[in-house]
Amino acid sequence: MVRTGQPASPRRGPARGKTPSVVPACLPEGFAETILDAMSAHLAILDRNGVILKTNRAWREFAKANGVRTDPATMRVNYLNVCDVTEGEFSREAQQVADGIRAVLGGERDEFLLDYPCHCPGERRWFYMRVARIPGRGAMRAVVSHENITPLKLAEEALKANQEALQKKTWDLKEANTALKVLLRQREDDRGDLEQSVLRNVRELVLPYVEKLKTAGLRSKEKNLLEVIDRQLNEIVSPLLSRLSTANLILTPQEIQVAHLVREGRSSKQIAELLGVAVVTVNFHRKNLRKKLGIGNSPVNLRTYMLSLK
Repeated sequence: MVRTGQPASPRRGPARGKTPSVVPACLPEGFAETILDAMSAHLAILDRNGVILKTNRAWREFAKANGVRTDPATMRVNYLNVCDVTEGEFSREAQQVADGIRAVLGGERDEFLLDYPCHCPGERRWFYMRVARIPGRGAMRAVVSHENITPLKLAEEALKANQEALQKKTWDLKEANTALKVLLRQREDDRGDLEQSVLRNVRELVLPYVEKLKTAGLRSKEKNLLEVIDRQLNEIVSPLLSRLSTANLILTPQEIQVAHLVREGRSSKQIAELLGVAVVTVNFHRKNLRKKLGIGNSPVNLRTYMLSLK
């Protein structure tokens, strides 16, 4: 409708070459409050003295759920005073919060961050707090946000518990492995001692008599039995051959007997008497042992070298 009585001018588009001016749309009333209420964090706006000017829905609902009956919005409440008078379990964190807010409001720092426990009788909870100045030329303002990080903290605790359990299992396995190594080493030592005892007894208490029986004029049947006994006894003393196998040795039964006696420190004469052979035969076996051990032309003592092979 035209209010002047003049004919209405026809509508024309913008002049060629000109860009039409854009008039910014005004935000609907209460739009900022709607945004605050849509946030999951508990938000509060503080003035320069720490007085609460505005809170969002999450803040108010949390206050109702935790027994704030007078005014869940806590409007006009001095946040700093509440922190200063807090006593008991969370007094230390409350003082940290008060100091952090004062530092932000005083321009000493741009923001303050803190994660803190906020447990109640039926629930364990943690929150992440952030205090930041609101930029602008107006009066000093700060926004305080509290975000529930309980799931994250519980996950961290579970991860830490799993890591500690894994470390304990690793430590237990290391201790068990060490104990097993000690037991195996002791078993090996015991086995060696038992073997040496058996070999010594066979050589000193049995073999000499077997050798004497060979020259005792036995009948054919008894000689056959004696050969069986002698062969079986040589099988018993053969472990020395397995220990010397790393040197690629192949020793005859007679050489095994000589080797055992040499290791005990017996002289060639003593060995000859024990085995019932000539000294020259013992020296022949000693020469073969040195050759097979690879020390034929070496000044190394035969017994010393054989003891080093144990």
